[in-house]
Amino acid sequence: MSNPKSEAQAAIAYLQQPQAIRDRAGQLFELGCADQLDYFQVRLDRLAAATAIVQQVIQAAYPDLAVPFHSRWRHFEVAGESRLDQAAAEFKGWSQLEQARMKFDLAITSVLLDAGAGAHWCYVEPDTGKVFARSEGLAIASFHSFKQGLFSSDPQNPWQADADGLQGLTTERLAAGFQVSADNPLVGLQGRVELLQKLGHALATQPTYFGQTAPRPGYLVDYLQTQAVAGILSAVTVLQAVLKGLGSIWPGRVAIAGVNLGDVWHHPKLPDTGLGSQLMPFHKLSQWLTYSLLEPLQDLGLTLTDLDQLTGLAEYRNGGLCLDTGLLHPKLPTVTTQAHRPGSVIIVEWRALTVVLLDKIAQTLRQTLDFSAAELPLVKVLQGGTWSAGRQLAQQLRNGLPPIQIESDGTVF
Repeated sequence: MSNPKSEAQAAIAYLQQPQAIRDRAGQLFELGCADQLDYFQVRLDRLAAATAIVQQVIQAAYPDLAVPFHSRWRHFEVAGESRLDQAAAEFKGWSQLEQARMKFDLAITSVLLDAGAGAHWCYVEPDTGKVFARSEGLAIASFHSFKQGLFSSDPQNPWQADADGLQGLTTERLAAGFQVSADNPLVGLQGRVELLQKLGHALATQPTYFGQTAPRPGYLVDYLQTQAVAGILSAVTVLQAVLKGLGSIWPGRVAIAGVNLGDVWHHPKLPDTGLGSQLMPFHKLSQWLTYSLLEPLQDLGLTLTDLDQLTGLAEYRNGGLCLDTGLLHPKLPTVTTQAHRPGSVIIVEWRALTVVLLDKIAQTLRQTLDFSAAELPLVKVLQGGTWSAGRQLAQQLRNGLPPIQIESDGTVF
């Protein structure tokens, strides 16, 4: 006789594995190749041409092919300057461990603020007067907000985020930090504030990951050090810590046995074989966050493994690349002429097909360049890469807008 509790635990554990993303996306991809999906056709005859575009973008940006990780740190380095290097005097005397904790505080708050800003928002950087929009604008705005102590409850220690500071964040304070006004609207402002408030609550209720006293995102560094064996840490372990430690912050969507699954959505074409079998996981922000935590861990001397067990990021730049290069073809005009909610079958289908196509682009690119997966992991292909190529095509074709419009609440993309 089956045990419902055990069945629920098994379903939850499976859906939190990156392999589940590939398994379920692969099922939908096979249907797409057989033209059995409702909204998209898969056209693999366009794979070589799409990969060639990605290769051109990589070689233009990184002629030596020394591509860094796709992470939030790249956005802190826009306009040829590292904001963290500029501020190094602020934490010159800190230990390497405390600097890593600070970087986790910064990366986690910044990534959670990284959902699409919309086409009409921008940020004017203090001192330089430079104007940034979209992901770079959100990164620079979050950096200066962090620097000014917006997420800290201790005026003597602005360079941190902590449970009390995050739970006390208000819409007015975040709007001021991000220069939001009637003439400079930011999509999903309230959703972003609520997400950071929930982060504060998660810190306070998860001492295993975030510390017993004055909990901070940065104390996740200490937890992950205990998970390393002989200085080696799996990227999957980092993702698991992010999913378990931060799982409660996501808006209530699909849940199993009261556990909020986060960026996991229903697709009716997945085979119905048991509890959770028709759920398609993505964990986009959690994986983006995981990628952004790897470099501070490397700076501590840890060796990261299993990078390619994580998946490509199912978001509108990578998904836009797949559409704009013809790898995906929408079956109905409404796919591109109407806005869709993240949980709609159209968006779930688009994202799932994108995950598989990113793997195929990476494989084709490695063959062309004669690189191994270790030499050119997926996290570098994304950076070099698919995300940049998707953005460039969107700029050329639609003044930067993605090919499919999403009704974002500031917590998915």
